[in-house]
Amino acid sequence: MQDTEMPEKTIAQSAPRTPYELLGGEAGVHQLVQRFYALMDELPEAYGVRRMHPESLNGSAQSLFDFLSGWFGGPDLYVQKKGHPRLRMRHSPYVVGATQRDEWMLCMTQALTEQVADVTFRNHLIKTFSQIADHMVNSHSHAAP
Repeated sequence: MQDTEMPEKTIAQSAPRTPYELLGGEAGVHQLVQRFYALMDELPEAYGVRRMHPESLNGSAQSLFDFLSGWFGGPDLYVQKKGHPRLRMRHSPYVVGATQRDEWMLCMTQALTEQVADVTFRNHLIKTFSQIADHMVNSHSHAAP
């Protein structure tokens, strides 16, 4: 090895870790999604957004897991299964107002708070999710559908 080359191990150690890795990989993303949907069922304050989902949350949980996996830098499962996420288009059949956005964010913020100890990383994720949630709003209605 020449003096200017770095061993592979050193390069891998210095590479920034993805949110997927920081959350604990597949198991960590599953944990986040499961807690998010459990909160949606548990919190009376999330009633409006919960009503937008089918009785069984299994399909919703799988879709969110697939999306977050790729979005966080892991396997791009959602794109492999369904193509480009086109989140706003896929949510267009639903009335998403400020109330639904806030209820969704309540559940996600709580799930992240319980799982992510690193405050800076957690706040970054909450801010990013908040921007996406704002983008999903397609109605000025504040009432649940």
